[in-house]
Amino acid sequence: RDVSLDRPVAIKLLPPDLASRPALRDRFLREARIAARLSHPNIVPIHAVEESGRMVWFVMTFVPGESLGAKLRQRGSLPPEQVARILRDVAWALGYAHGQGVVHRDVKPDNILLEAGGRRALIADFGIAAPVEGQGDGAEGVVGTVAYLSPEQASGERVDGRTDIYALGVVGYFALAGRLPYPVNPSNAARVIAL
Repeated sequence: RDVSLDRPVAIKLLPPDLASRPALRDRFLREARIAARLSHPNIVPIHAVEESGRMVWFVMTFVPGESLGAKLRQRGSLPPEQVARILRDVAWALGYAHGQGVVHRDVKPDNILLEAGGRRALIADFGIAAPVEGQGDGAEGVVGTVAYLSPEQASGERVDGRTDIYALGVVGYFALAGRLPYPVNPSNAARVIAL
């Protein structure tokens, strides 16, 4: 609860053992600041990026509801009209982010929040987002969740908004079919990599 404004919020904390690594800490803060400048009805707003001692975190709007990932784990698949609404909302958000020069790079069901009552879908966790310019040149390595990586992202090449659209297509397939469109080692499917 944000005491000064008396409202519920969500807090994402970089674990202290990772925050003690300067490169990871700087990337976390940089990427949170990139995401904080985005303002769109289908993007979870970030209100503050803070650090104190070994702790670094950001504060964002609390979205009552569940993630698309949780819903799919419970139901297996969703009706086409519901999937179409979710994909539309996320595509609008990604289109806006791309227009602002930001690539999400980790579009997946667990990063799509479904507001209670089915009103809208919001994309969250721009934790590995990057500006289109100055990223994806191989220096940073491969980042993202294995099951949703575009081919160029998986090979560490420069990426742009198309990599998010590819991942959104995989999300859509998974939401409709209840499975990924291609075989992925189950132990690696949800693994986030940052090499």
